[in-house]
Formats: sequence, structure tokens, C-alpha cells
Amino acid sequence: MENRLPTSDNGFIESLIPQRFPFVMVHELTEFSENHLVSGFEIKEDNIFVQDGIFQASGVIEHQAQSVALHTGYKYYLLGKEAPTGYIGAIKSFEAEVLPQTGDRLISEVTILNEVMGVTLVDIVTRLNGHIIAKSQMKTAVK
Repeated sequence: MENRLPTSDNGFIESLIPQRFPFVMVHELTEFSENHLVSGFEIKEDNIFVQDGIFQASGVIEHQAQSVALHTGYKYYLLGKEAPTGYIGAIKSFEAEVLPQTGDRLISEVTILNEVMGVTLVDIVTRLNGHIIAKSQMKTAVK
């Protein structure tokens, strides 16, 4: 399979995750390895998680979870397989220092800590303008 990184091709990105508009919270894939991924997301005013110009914490969590899904989807793409549907199994921790605003561009770094039988434990750090604004650790699972 062709390596298409970095990419901000919305059609390609959306082919790697199960979510569809208006629920897509990733727009860019810039780095990928077996245990690592960097994604990007620009917050638009019409986003369903924006309230009074502020991207809510639930939107940050969804962006982080979709970044994990993007890792899985790209891994399957490289194997020539269709990406599986997944879901958040558990959120072990989540801390948000700042909630971003419309027009902000989030960069999230996913680190795969462990993957066993379709359950993945990850650390995720989200940055805005180079500053960490949110951290989480979650488990995701694939069907």
C-alpha cells in the first residue's frame, strides 16, 4: 500500500475512521508508526461540540478517541484491509487545562501503551499552539 503521509485529504481521512459528518473530529494525519500517531483537527464554528465559540471537553475527548481510531484505520489501510468499527471502552483519566475556541487547530499525539485482543490502552496529549491543553488515558476496543 502507498504511504500517504502527511495528509489532510478529508476523503482519505474519513475512509480510515467509522465516523461521518457532522461527527468527524480529525482532519489530518501527519505521523504514524506501530505505536504512535499525530493527528490534527481544526475547529469550525458549526461543529456540534462548539458552544458559544468554545469547543467543549466532550469534543476534545471525541477528537482524542478518533485519533486512536485513525491509528487503527491507517494500520488496516497499510495492510490492505477495511478498518474495523471501534468504541471507547473506558476513560481512565482526562485533564483539560484549556478549552479551545473556534478557529483553533488541535494537534494530538497518541502513544499506544498496550494492545491485546482488540483492546488498546493509549496515552493521548493534545496541544494548541505547541502548549499542552489536554491529556488522557483511555482504552478503546474494536468489534
